[in-house]
Order: sequence, then structure tokens, then C-alpha cells
Amino acid sequence: MRSLVVYCHPDPDSFVAAAHQVVIDTLTRAGDEVRSTDLYAEGFDPVFSSAEHERHLEVGGHPDVDRYVADLAWCERLVLVYPTWWSGQPAMLKGWIDRVWVRGPVWELPADGNRLQGRLRNVRRLVVVTTHGSPKWINVLQGEPGKRVVARTLRAVCHPLARTRWIAFYGVDRSTPAQREAFLARLRRRL
Repeated sequence: MRSLVVYCHPDPDSFVAAAHQVVIDTLTRAGDEVRSTDLYAEGFDPVFSSAEHERHLEVGGHPDVDRYVADLAWCERLVLVYPTWWSGQPAMLKGWIDRVWVRGPVWELPADGNRLQGRLRNVRRLVVVTTHGSPKWINVLQGEPGKRVVARTLRAVCHPLARTRWIAFYGVDRSTPAQREAFLARLRRRL
């Protein structure tokens, strides 16, 4: 399978970085063709400029993001690896979504319609690997907004039968080394 891994964390020594490495190693050992994007290391600019906003209904995005758009069009599995901050995706990852998931290659809006039609029919699997500082029950009370962005919004422009997998480590801020190792083992199994 062609797997695109989009990693978003500013600290290369973080626990999320360790999870990212487990994702890369596990998919590679499984025989996947893997492309990995490290948004912070690559200096991705998450700012959706006013000029881009003015053109957002035109086909295609800013030339700076062409490579990222091409990676989306290439992959069959999209894996997002990030920490959940303030109940959702970090600003850097949200900016990647805003700038890369563009009209034409990703979605279309018919002239007489008000509902997007997905063009990422190649993406059959969406996987999220994330950490939460809080326990799961708090995220449930909040309505799990980060999970909804993936399961309801991103998935809507992918293949109609695309499956999502949410692999989350809740309570990471108070976790022990043994609990973190257990999560990485579970991550290997679930991938």
C-alpha cells in the first residue's frame, strides 16, 4: 500500500516523535511504500494567506504546496501523527489541511451545488495517531472535535468506503514510561 505519513510536532525528542518513528518502521516492515512529511522540520508555512483565500474556489493551490497535493493524490493510506492541543489538531497541521486540501485534486463544488464532492478516491484509509494530555472522558464531554475533523470532514472527500482508525493515547501528561511503551506496542499491533 502507498502510505503518506504527515507528522506534526516541534520537538524531535517528543513522545509523538517516538510514535512517528514506530509508524514509519511498522509500515515499512509491512511492505508499504512510505512517504513521510515532517511539517516542522520542512518549515511548512501554515498561513492561509488572504491571496490564497481570494483564490480558494479556483482549481489548485499555491505553488508552494504542489508537492503536498501530489503526495495526497499518490497515497492510498493517510496517517496523521500529532499531539492533540486545545481539543484539536495543532495550528501547523490545521494550516496544512487549509492549504493542501484544495479544490480540483481534493474536492469539487458543482456550480449549482452547495455540497463538496470528494476527489481523493485513492485514499481508502485514514489513520490518526495522537496524544491527549487529558483523560478520554474529558474529550468525550468536549465532543471530540479533533476526531470529528478527520472522521466527518476529511473522510468525506476520500473514497466513499474509506475507513478511519483513531489510535489515541489519553492522559499522556501523567503517564509512566511503562504506559508509554505499552501504547507504542499497541500502535505497532493496530497498524
